[in-house]
Amino acid sequence: MKFYTKLHDFYCGIDLHARILYVCILNHHGEKVLHQKIKAEQTLLSQLIAPYLGNIVVGVECMHCWYWVSDWCEQQDIDFVLGHALYMKAIHGGKAKNDKIDSYKIACLLRGGNFPLAYNYPQAMRSTRDLLRRRTKLVRHGAQLKAHIVNTNSQYNYPALELHMKNPSVREAFRHRFEDDVVQRNINFDLAILDSYAKELKYLEYFIERKAKQHRPDYYAQLRTIPGIGIILAMTILYEIGDIDRFESVQKFASYCRLVKCKAESAGKTYGTSGNKIGNGHLKWAFSEAAVLYLRGNDKARRYLNKLQKRMSKAKALSVLAHKIGRCVYYMLKHKTVFDDERFLTS
Repeated sequence: MKFYTKLHDFYCGIDLHARILYVCILNHHGEKVLHQKIKAEQTLLSQLIAPYLGNIVVGVECMHCWYWVSDWCEQQDIDFVLGHALYMKAIHGGKAKNDKIDSYKIACLLRGGNFPLAYNYPQAMRSTRDLLRRRTKLVRHGAQLKAHIVNTNSQYNYPALELHMKNPSVREAFRHRFEDDVVQRNINFDLAILDSYAKELKYLEYFIERKAKQHRPDYYAQLRTIPGIGIILAMTILYEIGDIDRFESVQKFASYCRLVKCKAESAGKTYGTSGNKIGNGHLKWAFSEAAVLYLRGNDKARRYLNKLQKRMSKAKALSVLAHKIGRCVYYMLKHKTVFDDERFLTS
């Protein structure tokens, strides 16, 4: 956990909502100089902050509408920090809670050096990252639709599928498969959405790939040298990392990717693990997928996995392999090198 510890003359805590803001400004002595509720508009915020420009820091909690505040602070050359929502909840919890109290506590955390930091993702790549995350949700929804069609096929005791539902000819065969017109209408509804997804996702992936080659062509080219990491996994890792230099060590990178678990200890006793959901779930998924795909047609990798399985279960061995790929990606991007299969399996 990182904290914001820089000193300023004024500390501005904002309890951020979609339509309103509660702004609290403290001076370096901890005295309130402003505590006011306003509409979520840049003009009104500019008027409040104007008398304190020069040596002020603005802090908000990481929630869905922080983008515009970050961009506004960048335009105004104001220091902006983003608070980790989960850590902040643990730190400034109290008996009473409302917008006014929350804004004051955020300002107090800033002034006291106890403001837990989240990553303020750069504006240039942020929208593309969100678009890629949106694509992931659509693909998962498409998988649910395919599962519904397959389950309906089994429900009415029709022959099992020989090909995958991603095949257009298989989807076409289902348009007139069921005798019951209501069941058929239900399936046709799924097929219409799947056809639309298949068409639009193709263009979407091409669009995001072009953006990736513009934003970080070096990262993209390096990631594609790893067997098992294709276009989608490479783009996911690229955009979820953003800038590898923000991680001071490989241990912190692995922790952020949820590739390691932390012990929960007290009074010399271990109570399992904690914080398993803290970090980036998209990177956890990407490296887990990369570990499985790395094994395909790779005899050396399979022998390495079998060696691990002599000491642990298969699931844990795959987690170790995912962790190893994550560490490899960190050093590749840091040192600007490509993947070395021989060195990877022997190290």
